[in-house]
Amino acid sequence: MNVTQLSVFIENKPGHLQNVLKILGEKNINIVTLTIAETSDFGILRMIVNDPEGGVRALRESHVTCSTNDVLAVEIDDKPGSLYKAIDTFARRKLNIEYMYAFTEKRGDKAVMIFRFDDIDAAKKAMTEEGYSIVSKIDIMGA
Repeated sequence: MNVTQLSVFIENKPGHLQNVLKILGEKNINIVTLTIAETSDFGILRMIVNDPEGGVRALRESHVTCSTNDVLAVEIDDKPGSLYKAIDTFARRKLNIEYMYAFTEKRGDKAVMIFRFDDIDAAKKAMTEEGYSIVSKIDIMGA
């Protein structure tokens, strides 16, 4: 099972991020992890929340532009060189990473990285074949 990520398009101006966070908070939507990519005018807030469907509904009802897509959450050892090893797996199989970010909580002695691919199924297969654990939506929400 893949993890659903919300992508929210916001103007890069004071108060716009705060508005999104307020909408989610008022609907009791908890942000599990997030990242922001920005340009001078706009930003893309990418986040994993405890209720993706509810989050999208709340944001759209408030006229906030958002979308969902699947991302791959992979457990890696939390030690030097482990991220390199994971990235090398993708490179050897010619899988392009569109973007990535870290999950905010450790899982025992493991870190969790969130990856976005144009071919998520091939990436999932590659990681599974290399012995990595794929983290499901249920696992992340319970973290």
